[in-house]
Amino acid sequence: MAPLLNTWYFVYLILPLLILLGRVCDVTLGTIRIMFVTRGNKLFAPILGFFEVFIWLLAIRQIMQNLNNILCYFAYAGGFAIGNLIGIKIEEKLAYGKLIVRIITSKDAGNLTQSLRRKGFGVTRIPAEGSRGRVSVVYTIIDRAHLDRVIRAIDQYNPKSFYTIEDVRSAKEGIFPGQFGSVRRFFARPPKFYRQLRVYRRMLIQRKSK
Repeated sequence: MAPLLNTWYFVYLILPLLILLGRVCDVTLGTIRIMFVTRGNKLFAPILGFFEVFIWLLAIRQIMQNLNNILCYFAYAGGFAIGNLIGIKIEEKLAYGKLIVRIITSKDAGNLTQSLRRKGFGVTRIPAEGSRGRVSVVYTIIDRAHLDRVIRAIDQYNPKSFYTIEDVRSAKEGIFPGQFGSVRRFFARPPKFYRQLRVYRRMLIQRKSK
């Protein structure tokens, strides 16, 4: 094993790649951990923090043992950059947490609020006074996974409205699209194969009754 560790391809190829991969993993975990910390998640944040630091110690140990290998420095820095990018992408895919969307429009917001309510969102509409006259302020707190649906509704009914989006640390009660909405839709109009199965079952029952 020792001769392998001293070969040029291990020192200048395999070792930098291992450092790069280790750095990508620990920075990715760190980015996701910060997401859980800011949202008050007390379970996943410590677990991710443990593995993040453990992997970082393994990577920095190899750096300290190979201070004369410039490729290790580039691998360490490159892993940090790639880890940030991957962590952000994963955080976007997870869409964890809640957001508050504030919409300010000088036009009638009735159609917008009705559309959001039909989709299951809780909406609060307040008349207000802006710098250019009377406006309507619409508030809604949503899951991050539903942000695209809300933005599409804004673009459809009030495309020139001003809106802001902010993170919400926690929210209690409120009205949100039902977690079992897809289950309700399944039983309201089952898939075609399920309807055919029920017809076939009904035919079998009729044959047995004859």
